[in-house]
Amino acid sequence: VAEGEPSEGREPFELPRFWDALGQTFQVTSQEATKLSLAFSRPPLPSAENCRKLSEDVQNAILAVATVYYWLPKGQGTTLRKMVRDATTEVVEGMIQLTDTILNAPVESLSQEQLISTGGVWEACEQVSNLPRDNQAAVVSALAACLGVVKDAVEEMEHALVEGQDPYGDIMEDEELGFRGNRDTYWSEADRQLLSSCMGLMKASKACLKKVLAAVKAHGKADSPEHIAQLDDLADIANEISPSVDELALSMYPPVNPLAVRLNEASLMNFLPFCRTSHVCPPSEEGWVQFLTGAVDHNMNKVKNFTQGQL
Repeated sequence: VAEGEPSEGREPFELPRFWDALGQTFQVTSQEATKLSLAFSRPPLPSAENCRKLSEDVQNAILAVATVYYWLPKGQGTTLRKMVRDATTEVVEGMIQLTDTILNAPVESLSQEQLISTGGVWEACEQVSNLPRDNQAAVVSALAACLGVVKDAVEEMEHALVEGQDPYGDIMEDEELGFRGNRDTYWSEADRQLLSSCMGLMKASKACLKKVLAAVKAHGKADSPEHIAQLDDLADIANEISPSVDELALSMYPPVNPLAVRLNEASLMNFLPFCRTSHVCPPSEEGWVQFLTGAVDHNMNKVKNFTQGQL
């Protein structure tokens, strides 16, 4: 499940039929986990014949989950497929953990670990009802997650800048480290000029993700291979933005690392050109694309000017 690829089926793929089947297999797996756990919750142990039946039922349930997952072709969207794969993997791993727990637990009583493992399978199986139903919904979910990471990074850096000259002011002095008087724990005036442009880039990234998320909600379609692929491209680039913004924020703490700043701001340039050519950005959306492109260019040029002599 984690590494395999689907084989494109000969029959026409029907998304509603897939979701019905996946929901049923997850439900059956949850029921089999309950039966297995109850059978080993108190003495006497099930007979050899009952054990064989229980294990066969569990195995069949898991094979059914994996089989239905493999129905979902890549053409429905790699973002959607990854989310379904992660949910399917969690169900399989949950059942493995439950089985291991039962094998290693004392027979006398139902252990806390067995209860937790059983609940873990239930939770994993319930996830199917929350999964996005097509690639447009999957990309909305992925973009929202990226936006959350970037928002946190921006808020953290804004808080650090407001704190004043010492961003490590909340760290207690340590006998081994000594007094925090090292200049590497403080921002210089030159650092602060650079930080202003870096914050501009971080805020532009946040605004861009927010606008693209709204555009995908309003205009995104999963009705053709081209549209599905464009949505996946947007999700892939957004997945590069959030770690880059995180790394950019880290490189801004003193002592500021100009090379790291330059490396991480570069990845922010790929997103807007993709947006401009995607079906999620009709003419009505071009205004903010142009505005944010200008904001990114302006702040990137300032960053280059500030760091030119330091590299």
